[in-house]
Amino acid sequence: MSTTVSMPSKIFGTVLSHGLRGRMLSKNELHTLAESRDIDELVTRMKNTVYLDALAKLPKPYTAEKAESALREYLVNVHAKLVNVSGGSGILYAYFTKYITWNLKLILKGKALGKSYEELLPKINLRAEELVGRRDLIVKALVAQDFDEAVSVLSGSEFFEQASKAAAAYKEKGDLRVFDIYLDHVFYKTLDKAMKSESQDPDIKRVVSVDIDSYNVLAVLRGKYWNLSSQDINDLIVTTTPKVTRETLQKLMNAEKISEAASELGDTVYREIIPQNVTDDIDIIMQLEAGFEGIGLKRVFSAFRSVFSVAIMLAALKLIMIEIRNLSAIISGVEQKVSHDLIVSRLVTPE
Repeated sequence: MSTTVSMPSKIFGTVLSHGLRGRMLSKNELHTLAESRDIDELVTRMKNTVYLDALAKLPKPYTAEKAESALREYLVNVHAKLVNVSGGSGILYAYFTKYITWNLKLILKGKALGKSYEELLPKINLRAEELVGRRDLIVKALVAQDFDEAVSVLSGSEFFEQASKAAAAYKEKGDLRVFDIYLDHVFYKTLDKAMKSESQDPDIKRVVSVDIDSYNVLAVLRGKYWNLSSQDINDLIVTTTPKVTRETLQKLMNAEKISEAASELGDTVYREIIPQNVTDDIDIIMQLEAGFEGIGLKRVFSAFRSVFSVAIMLAALKLIMIEIRNLSAIISGVEQKVSHDLIVSRLVTPE
């Protein structure tokens, strides 16, 4: 991937990004979709939006799984377009790893629960892997006979070390969320490498640093929750930013309780998201996660104020990612007959 993005690419990418943002669904449109009586009505309504082409080939009977897979493919194609327009930005390319780790998490969690190839196949969309030449690796994990084989076929890839650690932690702790933290480690390592090689654009740093800080803080807190050793928690940290230094993370690790660890963020720019009057450890972690997400979203919107920068392209990509996540929440909610109000309460809306 290229390390510098030319000015014509930045200009074209900026125009494309503003166009993508302008076509995003409004809060009212999302609410209307959430009012659908069933999945057929929902898909019909979605065909009146920018997602018409993404859903046009969807075979009947419609299911949430099929619709979500089509939307993920749409997201990957938009992402690929942004990478191409940018002339191959290393930062934008690094975010492709997210889709591969997403599929690997699904496969490993599924295998850990004893799910078969037939059960897992409809949940996996391999468009991203096809674009970056990693299809064979994911298919090998998917067709593996069992959990241990799914981990071992990753040998020789950048995912093997973390997948092995996740497998060991899962066997000991029995918590499927270990796969999220360990496999996300691979993504952040890729992102860190891209950040070091690509021009140090301050706008890009502002958007990416929240992702890194969020990952590190949550990895430390989850590691404490699972009673991982200090060494294991330390190994989860990929890189650090000036906003949450290695020293701050060490203080989080040394704290007796998770509530005390969270309060160590009081000396950072994230002090306003420290959960108040919460004693339940998982609640603290989830509230912090939502808090980081809120700050990340504000940074994404402020990136649109920069002029001709890769940060604008990354910001547009992140907004589309959020929109696809919202649509997935609506799709599964409608299929499961969840009330409109509950579906809406789960949405991340930019306003």
